[in-house]
Amino acid sequence: MPDPLSPFSSPVFPVGVRRLAAHPNAALALLVGRTGPVTVADEGGQVTGDALIVRRGIHHHVSFAARGADVIYLNGVDFPFTAPLAVAATGVLAQLAERAISREADAIAELRARLGFATAPLPTNMAAIVRAIEADPMLRMSQDELARRLRMERTQALRRFKAATGMTFRAFKLWSGLQHAARQIEGGVLVRTAAMDAGFADTAHLSRSFRALFGLSPSAAIAGLAQSR
Repeated sequence: MPDPLSPFSSPVFPVGVRRLAAHPNAALALLVGRTGPVTVADEGGQVTGDALIVRRGIHHHVSFAARGADVIYLNGVDFPFTAPLAVAATGVLAQLAERAISREADAIAELRARLGFATAPLPTNMAAIVRAIEADPMLRMSQDELARRLRMERTQALRRFKAATGMTFRAFKLWSGLQHAARQIEGGVLVRTAAMDAGFADTAHLSRSFRALFGLSPSAAIAGLAQSR
């Protein structure tokens, strides 16, 4: 879901399984259990709570109570805590999490503002690039096109993009494509169709990338959706 004040999307996805394999979040994630707590764990320990805010880039397992959970990815927001893996959302953050999971635009905007209080707005040209990639993963914007739009030398443009988004240009395009594919699959589109629509070379490419960044395969995601409804 777009935030009118931010070029970054805040997609919400249902997770109908009981466990996710080890994976690193590509963006800050907020998970809200449906019928019980959520637990995230890595080699350093674990954190449990009804709603968890999870740092991106850390390989971790996730386990859920019955009927799984819902997750919102706050693209472009840094993890504003000192905890190495995750923190439990309490008080106002927990209330906002519940409303954000229901896709309430004002709650998503306030949640982003509270968690990303130190994040400076993106320059207009960078914001336009982020919106373009997220809106159309088939765009396949090249590094040269990025440099042209930013009016910079290519290497400098790539560094500026990573500093602004927290991801490399390549990783951001992949993540945007995966989000698009996940939305398609949630809506009942065949995996092979979702792969083509999101710009992946084939179904196998989508499946590998999906498992690597979400912790489950597209087929497992579909099965979990059927069980959670």
